[in-house]
Amino acid sequence: MEQLMRNTLLFLSKNRLANQAAKKWGLRFGASRFVAGETIDEAIKVVHNLNKNGIVATLDHLGEFVFNEAEAKESADYCIRTLDAIHQSGVNSNLSLKLTQLGLDISKDLCMENMRQILNRAKEYGNFVRIDMEDYAHNEVTMDIFKELRREYGETIGLVVQAYLYKVEEDIEDLNQFKPNLRLVKGAYKESPEVAFPNKEDVDHNFIKIIEKHLLYGNYSAIATHDEKVIEHVKKFVQEHQIPRTQFEFQMLYGIRVQMQHELAKEGYTMRVYIPYGNDWYGYFMRRLAERPANVGFVLKSMFKK
Repeated sequence: MEQLMRNTLLFLSKNRLANQAAKKWGLRFGASRFVAGETIDEAIKVVHNLNKNGIVATLDHLGEFVFNEAEAKESADYCIRTLDAIHQSGVNSNLSLKLTQLGLDISKDLCMENMRQILNRAKEYGNFVRIDMEDYAHNEVTMDIFKELRREYGETIGLVVQAYLYKVEEDIEDLNQFKPNLRLVKGAYKESPEVAFPNKEDVDHNFIKIIEKHLLYGNYSAIATHDEKVIEHVKKFVQEHQIPRTQFEFQMLYGIRVQMQHELAKEGYTMRVYIPYGNDWYGYFMRRLAERPANVGFVLKSMFKK
């Protein structure tokens, strides 16, 4: 039953009509638990409060359904405005983005033009931009774009890789030539068993495997997980291999395992919280529900609260 619920939520996450309707509702029905707000100012306030508790952040202006060049350019402008707001406010945060929101499905050239404008601003401020990995259909082109931009912008740019894909270990080996800053995740999209591990146990095993590989390569590792067993494993692994804390960080999503976030920060680990904001929150929100269907109960309760 839980798997059926998860598959249903992932299917709904890609429904464009539902996404358009969600924009009209605003951040109701529980979405505000996982999304910091609809405006840059709201998101910056959240980052400021986290910084006061020793936690750093990455901001993401949500957007996945881009249908024309004007919308893609608007999304790029939001990314630039986010970098401006981070710089002007002095908060400790970098930026995450998706290539589809910058027009990848319309034109690769359009996407690259938008990315260069964003990276130019980030480089001016000495900030950092990470490309989120999307579904498997966009995997190879995202890898290609990252490699091209990494050659141009160096350490200003990073990437996400997903443990549930069979190819991820080869990807990490290939990317090692760039000594990249990678966010390592399990993966949150519904994929075919032809390209991704269908069983959670296999994904968990592969997740540990790629974390260790990337750390041993000596590259910066952003370990994105709420799994206490994984976190404890990483703590022991880095100690055994004398890997400095400056080479890795833990990352979690806004609104999830908040107490653990504070505990890790107090222990002296770099703890970064991924903070999404904006009115195009529907797809992100549905994937968070799919990761833990029990959250649906929370949403239903929110719908009937006055």
